[in-house]
Amino acid sequence: MNQSCQCQSPLHTLRHRSCHLRPVWWPRAPASPSASGSRSAMVTHHPSLLRAPIPTLRSGVLGRHRPTLLNAFLSTHVACATPPTPHLRLRPLRATAGAGGASPVGGNGGKLAVPPPALGAALLGFARDNFLPLALIGGIIFGLLNPTLGCLANQYSLSKYSTFGIFVISGLTLRTKELGAALEAWPAGLYGLVSILLFTPFFAQFVMQVQFFPREFITGLAMFCCMPTTLSSGVTLTQLVGGSTGLALALTVLSNLLGIFIVPLSLAKYIGTGAGVSLPTGKLFKSLITRLLIPLIIGKVARETSKGIADFVDGNRQGFSVASAVLLSVVPWMQVSTSRSLILSVQVKAFAVAIIIGVLLHLALLGFNAISLLILSRLEQKGESAFTKKEYGRAVILVASQKTLPVMVTVVEQLGGALGESGFLVIPCVAAHVNQIIIDSIIVNWWRHKDQQFTNAE
Repeated sequence: MNQSCQCQSPLHTLRHRSCHLRPVWWPRAPASPSASGSRSAMVTHHPSLLRAPIPTLRSGVLGRHRPTLLNAFLSTHVACATPPTPHLRLRPLRATAGAGGASPVGGNGGKLAVPPPALGAALLGFARDNFLPLALIGGIIFGLLNPTLGCLANQYSLSKYSTFGIFVISGLTLRTKELGAALEAWPAGLYGLVSILLFTPFFAQFVMQVQFFPREFITGLAMFCCMPTTLSSGVTLTQLVGGSTGLALALTVLSNLLGIFIVPLSLAKYIGTGAGVSLPTGKLFKSLITRLLIPLIIGKVARETSKGIADFVDGNRQGFSVASAVLLSVVPWMQVSTSRSLILSVQVKAFAVAIIIGVLLHLALLGFNAISLLILSRLEQKGESAFTKKEYGRAVILVASQKTLPVMVTVVEQLGGALGESGFLVIPCVAAHVNQIIIDSIIVNWWRHKDQQFTNAE
């Protein structure tokens, strides 16, 4: 049989009508003169390759002639002039980084690479994490720039309502179950209370020995030593470092409640004697009870009597923390506004020295509490005590070394200028309050870094 084309693929023969299939058992025909120079080949194909990927192939034809086509596909001798169709190869697609681009698949198990946060998001996160010191600094700056509104707020005694609101929020956010969890750490809690109310106020004697002008700066820092612990920052930092939140809350609440009775006595002993004045102890008792204890009880009762209020407060703790910081910043804003002329008369060098003294004071309190806990842990050799547990020790060191600003401001207002200008008394304490939060935040980050290294080593 004469062929007009040569095909080496059996599937290719279906696309050309001029191609003919010749089984191997047929008699071989002599080659035509036109194709005498061409080669004839016997092509054998495996049955698994018998597929019909051609869209124009009708399944009916294969269905009627399946045995014939099968025999033809198994072994054929095809002569065709058309060259064989090249095989298509699919290469895997690979994500390549072009100019300025990057592969979406990183080396972290196929996860998409997370882009670095934008500058606006980073600033917003910083402001959210450090809202309290920023609010205090903002209140001071605003009072220095525009004292008119601060003086007007002072005329209407806005500080009384802001302090009342701070302790109402403290009562609303106080959880009873977290206080009960601190019962097993009562030895560490007992030391914390003694340190806050008895040991750290003793440092006021050393501060009063510093000769400095204006004298109110030193007097204010000495008064700051006699205050109870902070209302929120100590608990927040303890929670961040993985310490005992229940113990931190217990120390915060009990020290502020007992401080209502002990703070006036400490001030009279360490400050009033050196200043040569008699403090109105009875008036201080009454003021602390009406402006601290009563609002705290109101907030706690509202939380315990209404589950809806408790759920709302727990679901919006960040908002209540922001509200408490705003109310707290109202107090230094008013004090700075009313004392702006006196503050501007103070040299920058004197103010910087007062800040340094406040920093050294807080470092001294941290060192005292850390060394005391270390000594107590060595004295008790029977098993694992409350002083040797890391979560209890960190809670005590942080909470017992901080001092609260709202109680300090309340005391200064009740003194009525008996120990000097109110603005000068409060300004170094505001700086000391901000500094202790910054220093303790650095310590907390250091502790967390050490814990992470220890976990990775295991």
